[in-house]
Amino acid sequence: MAKPRKPKNEDAKPENSGAVVRHQKLCLSIDIYKHQIYGYTELEIAVPDIGIVGLHAENIGIESVFVDGEATEFEYYPHQQQNVDSEKRWSSVTSPSSAADAAGAVYLSALERERVPNLLINCCKAFRIPNEVQEVVNLENGLPFSGEPKQNVKLVRINYWVEKAETGIHFDNEVVHTNNQIRRARCWFPCMDEGFQCCCYDLEFTVAHNLVAVSTGSLLYQVLSKDDPPRKTFVYKLDVPVTAQWISLVVAPFEILPDPHVGIISHLCLPSNLSKLRNTIKFFHNAFNHYEEYLDAKFPFGSYTQVFLAPEMIVSSTNLGASMGVFSSQVLYDETIIDQAIDTSIKLAFALAKQWFGVYVTPEEPNDELFIKKFLGNNEARYRRFKANCAVCKADDSGVTALSSSPSCKELHGTHRIGLYGKIRSWKSVAILQMLEKQMGPEFFRKILQKVISRARDTIPIRSLSTKEFRHFATKVGNLERPICERIFPAVGLLLWMSSAKVYGLMGFSYNKRKNMVELAVLREFTAAPDANASFLNPDSENREGDIGWPGMMSIRVYELDGMYDHPVLPLAGEMWQLLEIQCHSKLAARRFQKPKKSSKPDGFDENGDVPASDMRSSLESPLSWIRADPEMEYLAEIHFNQPIQMW
Repeated sequence: MAKPRKPKNEDAKPENSGAVVRHQKLCLSIDIYKHQIYGYTELEIAVPDIGIVGLHAENIGIESVFVDGEATEFEYYPHQQQNVDSEKRWSSVTSPSSAADAAGAVYLSALERERVPNLLINCCKAFRIPNEVQEVVNLENGLPFSGEPKQNVKLVRINYWVEKAETGIHFDNEVVHTNNQIRRARCWFPCMDEGFQCCCYDLEFTVAHNLVAVSTGSLLYQVLSKDDPPRKTFVYKLDVPVTAQWISLVVAPFEILPDPHVGIISHLCLPSNLSKLRNTIKFFHNAFNHYEEYLDAKFPFGSYTQVFLAPEMIVSSTNLGASMGVFSSQVLYDETIIDQAIDTSIKLAFALAKQWFGVYVTPEEPNDELFIKKFLGNNEARYRRFKANCAVCKADDSGVTALSSSPSCKELHGTHRIGLYGKIRSWKSVAILQMLEKQMGPEFFRKILQKVISRARDTIPIRSLSTKEFRHFATKVGNLERPICERIFPAVGLLLWMSSAKVYGLMGFSYNKRKNMVELAVLREFTAAPDANASFLNPDSENREGDIGWPGMMSIRVYELDGMYDHPVLPLAGEMWQLLEIQCHSKLAARRFQKPKKSSKPDGFDENGDVPASDMRSSLESPLSWIRADPEMEYLAEIHFNQPIQMW
């Protein structure tokens, strides 16, 4: 048994360069009453030439390490012991401002340290080239055989235990569950806890006979031991390569409710919530089938499991793993509750969408709008989009990291995806996709998503999506012509690269009765300047100085007595101050002149125009019912429209 070692010089530790995990197996026994897990993990690793493999492990006791069945040397550096630098920073605190600076520096330093592998395994000894391979000779020219080089793949076994864990895995009475917060998979099993390391998994969990172990992948079988008292082993297999972040485990005395409509879906909860669970999941098969129909593909994993736990037990209200989701039982409701049904349906549909875009295909592409619009109605979808856009415009003000700013995201080590800023980023991402969907049309946008999924299922799968690739799909699949792409994608680029990119508009109008026109005055501002890095979105365009704004025209919707009319007349580039004239289609019937009563004119109406003084008259009537700017919410815009109360 090896004790943790204190590093002499952290900078001297070799990084995990070139090592690739091909497959990983977990065999763990969970003791709920002792708050302990113990067992082993086996990793098939392509070892780099240096012969050293670096893994991530935290709060773990390493008992022994074997490479191809032979014991080997290893070094383990727990990050908790590396607090000398932190103590130096805190010792220099003299004021509240310096305390804030020190806290930020300590936090960033801890995040930086977590990126470095701290379990180093020597794989050199077991590497021997067989004699028969060395003797292979090309008989034609007498030179050694020059085929493809054989990779040095090793089977690394680590026997370990976790006791009284503080993070990553949590014990609460008869419930054990993990969470997939940033770099927390390493807290319950050694792994390469990095975003680019994906592999398939075999998972075996042994628990008390009265408990159920739910994990990532498809359940193959269960084995009941002959021990006294007996224990049960649950065996899972995940055939789709994922990162360690998406491996999840929940153990509890669950009630299992198979979905009556889709055989690969299971719902689990604690016994006290079974009746609410039956009522809550009635809709779920609609969302599941709709996603498969919309994307023209089967669910990427062999099964899908939803687990509901008491809110005081879980770290966050939603915790996702590959092929499973863990939710707070607060989302469950009985048949007497109506209001909560919409919120719960959206939350579960959003989690299911992230299985497609987020777990299976990366980076995430929020896709929950599909379900909301079809099954909860267009009004509900538009209302939620309006609220999200308002939240983005108010919160996204020089404080939220830009979506595609690689340098800033790297400095934050993934923390930009959590908390309030994470929600803002998600809402902003949805807004950008909806802008593109509006420009290319729903069907063409759907074909792009289908293309992304289909290539992820190819013989050589591609399960990532870049902005450059998406632009290519927009022209080839989405039927966007090149001039349109050159007009649209710079705007999308500004949204991606700016932390506070939005349109601000102040509008007011006057109705000219003589001309039967609406005179619309607009003050338009754009809250961010283009970034030099955004030029990659449009490589054919040249950086040119000029007015900052969006390409395209914003629509003004006028609802008149004879109907509703859209006028795409407001340019989002050019002069900040603009005066527009919108021709009305409806006309008022002529009436005899009546002497106006002594009262003030209503706000927003001006019948003077070019009418001579002798013909001026006051009237409360006009052919206008109401006016809206950007009615389809095509832009991230904060618009203040001054119009009479009755028109709102």
